[in-house]
Amino acid sequence: MPEPATRRGINHVEIYVSDLRRSVEFWGWLLLEVGFEPYQEWEEGRSWRCGASYIVLVQSAEPHRSQGFHRRRPGLNHVALWAGPGERVLELTEQLRQRGVPILYEDRREGETGAPSRWTVWFEDPDRIKVELVSSDSE
Repeated sequence: MPEPATRRGINHVEIYVSDLRRSVEFWGWLLLEVGFEPYQEWEEGRSWRCGASYIVLVQSAEPHRSQGFHRRRPGLNHVALWAGPGERVLELTEQLRQRGVPILYEDRREGETGAPSRWTVWFEDPDRIKVELVSSDSE
């Protein structure tokens, strides 16, 4: 009997958030823009999928919300998403600005350590989780 096809890569990423409504507004728009589609919805969470992978947002329980997130503590540092061609990264960067999302590292020039390239942008979600959009032209 043949072996079933082996899936590879990431199955899913689950992010606990302090305010589900606010995070769904932020992530929902962004994930649709980079090719994800709505997947699951329940009272305490939402998910979006792209191929065999998906991203889940879950409302954090009350006792844990006040502790907040910091990417320099042990744990998740950032989420990087493919955004399509380089020009698409530039378009999305402008849309992020129009939505009032602060862009990180704009003060650094391309080529400096940690500086964005023309085809990469970094920013934070409502809980300050760093997000990176990378163009398919970058690698």
